[in-house]
Amino acid sequence: MEQRVDASSPPEEPHASLGSLLVSFLKLGASSFGGGMAAWTYREIVERRGWMTDENFLQTQTIAQILPGANPVNLAVYIGLKLRGLPGAIIATFAMVAPAFTVIILLSTVYRQLSAYPETHSVLRGLACVGIASTLTMGMKTARRLHGQTLPIIIALAVFIMVGVLRWPLVPVVFASIPPSVLVSYLLSRDKKHG
Repeated sequence: MEQRVDASSPPEEPHASLGSLLVSFLKLGASSFGGGMAAWTYREIVERRGWMTDENFLQTQTIAQILPGANPVNLAVYIGLKLRGLPGAIIATFAMVAPAFTVIILLSTVYRQLSAYPETHSVLRGLACVGIASTLTMGMKTARRLHGQTLPIIIALAVFIMVGVLRWPLVPVVFASIPPSVLVSYLLSRDKKHG
């Protein structure tokens, strides 16, 4: 027998148990440090678990990036809070930080012993390349979802050129890009409603 779905009612939010939040963020915390973390988080939260939509994740990432503090931790706090309230935020943050903290303590001990060898620095440069590649991958996935939206792409490219190429300070550039970004977002959402 078919179930009838009321089209007027909003779709149900995906349920994330505290245990599954713990497992996901422990895995994220153990799989990547710093650069590229947003890409791994996107893959886990949006693509694998389906706990958030692309749009919700991008909004969450934007908030995490403009808040003070480490972006991966901010992302964990906000996602946990959004999915399960304060207990979710506490568990996601603990799970995100615990593996990295443990590994950093262990690696700092090993690094002291191996820092004189040039191979050590080659490995660290290779890890930095992996972080950059992960971040670029997420950027390309996000850009594909902006199909036909020229103004957001222009703003993103302008910020990239100012910070990445011209090496202008990040905070003033981000603050300067907020008003045009909000205006473009408002105009695009208004066009969607009327179109």
